[in-house]
Amino acid sequence: MKLISLIIGLALVMPATSLAGEIVKKASKYDVETTMNRFELLLKSKGMEIFARIDHKANATEVGMQMNENSVIVFGKPQVGTNIMLMDPAAGLDLPLRVVVYEDSDHRTWIAYRNPESFKHDFGLDQCKTIDQLKYILEALTSQVLQN
Repeated sequence: MKLISLIIGLALVMPATSLAGEIVKKASKYDVETTMNRFELLLKSKGMEIFARIDHKANATEVGMQMNENSVIVFGKPQVGTNIMLMDPAAGLDLPLRVVVYEDSDHRTWIAYRNPESFKHDFGLDQCKTIDQLKYILEALTSQVLQN
């Protein structure tokens, strides 16, 4: 009974997080624009380069389609990504890093990214310590942006 109470208590205080395979999803209490702006400011404060910010909803509107808010930010540090791509150039499929912030059909905002741990398998980078660092950095940054 105490274990069940502990589990329920943790579920109430921890942010909603989903680890669906290789994709990490975290619920945001902010709207898409605010979450994305906070994330971009945080990245810049950490010395990350912003390569692109893509507004999928705006692009859909331009072709006469509708969708909920959905934006992607592409970012990183070239010296880090280049070192990984020197080990396997195909890693360029997932580099620079990207994070999506979107509104689901229930109007909840989510921040999501591909878990860099999957790079080890996909690109034969089992011994690459940089991948472990990327995993830690993405976890920390996305958690920090969701705080007050």
